[in-house]
Amino acid sequence: MTATHRPRRRLHAALTAALAFAISACSGDKYPNTIFERHTEFNREVLSIFNTMFFWSALVFVLVEVALLWVLWRYRRREGQPEPKHVHGHTTLEIVWTLIPAVILIFLAVPTVRAIFRTQAKAVPNALQVQVIGHQWWWEFRYPQYGVITANELYLPIGRTVNFELKTADVIHSFWIPRLGGKRDLVSNHTNYLWFTPDSADETAWNGSCNEYCGASHANMRFRAFTVTPAQFEEWTAHQKTPAAFGAVAPATPGQPATQPATTQSATTQTATTQTATTQSTTPVTAASFTGWPADRMPAYTEPTKPIPAGISFNAQPGDPARGQQIYSRSACIGCHMISGNPMSMGQIGPNLTHVGSRLTIGAGLYPNDDQHLALWIKNTRAMKPGSIMPTLGKGEYDPILATTVTSGLTDQEIADIVAYLRALK
Repeated sequence: MTATHRPRRRLHAALTAALAFAISACSGDKYPNTIFERHTEFNREVLSIFNTMFFWSALVFVLVEVALLWVLWRYRRREGQPEPKHVHGHTTLEIVWTLIPAVILIFLAVPTVRAIFRTQAKAVPNALQVQVIGHQWWWEFRYPQYGVITANELYLPIGRTVNFELKTADVIHSFWIPRLGGKRDLVSNHTNYLWFTPDSADETAWNGSCNEYCGASHANMRFRAFTVTPAQFEEWTAHQKTPAAFGAVAPATPGQPATQPATTQSATTQTATTQTATTQSTTPVTAASFTGWPADRMPAYTEPTKPIPAGISFNAQPGDPARGQQIYSRSACIGCHMISGNPMSMGQIGPNLTHVGSRLTIGAGLYPNDDQHLALWIKNTRAMKPGSIMPTLGKGEYDPILATTVTSGLTDQEIADIVAYLRALK
């Protein structure tokens, strides 16, 4: 009885699995990192080659399988039939099955070579220039035409060709935004180029990542790309060129030292301003007020999902941004980070923090940019992101790289104050 029903149960299981796959394939949810979309001319070229290869591969597969089944049926063993004649070599047949693949390869080679020449050609003269610099493990984006430097969030105007100049500060990385196109390596002592024109009808956000193994946190080297209207892009770049939104020092005039501007706000006023800015960030995007992508318009597939590592905790009162600026300006942070408007913070090693408060993620797209995650990030970056070169700053925290406990670091309250300062840099 068991032997009788076992094949039937296996058949039911197979049909159930096939039905589940079919339903999932027909669902309306989009694959967040698919390359089978036509949002740039680059993706259209690649998809065209893929479709051509798939057609010929499928055609060859079907013909070969049909021929195989026919031979199995035609020359099957039957009672009373003599043994088939053995054939050793067939010159005509061998020539035919050599010429057919050669012809098919020609149909594949011509569009492939044509696409290579198209995608490797120089970008149009009026293209937006973006310098991409890969670091272990974060992305630096520079817009030389606008004098803008940012990190881990890439803004691209819809309808304008973007020419990426790809470099690495250390090891080999690979730049890729799957749904827009690309995937090109960043190689030491060499500059690669990549260009495409985002032509999506709507402004939206896309996932980007490194796709060449580059060390312990290779899988954590991500970024977000935002395609916006040309007017929104101009608004964003204009805002990015301004100094820090909180506590910026006015530029020095000849014969006079730099001075703090009279508009510097108190901690209470700044807190209210920060809350107002947070409320405004959830309003619909408009060209007149666009300074960064609002959090409420982030597609679900672009939101960070990495959990906080076990063993890290944080306990402090709400921070004071003015006090945080003072603590930050005398801490080790200033040796690695740049904040325009803070003359003490002139570092070039880590990401530019001038407008870090307006970014939606930290840690190269690994965590959301909120008070909790930013505080834990400052406290013990190396626990939050394995292999990070940013030192462990929290007092009493264990540094997994140095294998020591920090004895003279920042207290939780000092970190909370620094977080309040950084979050005020909208």
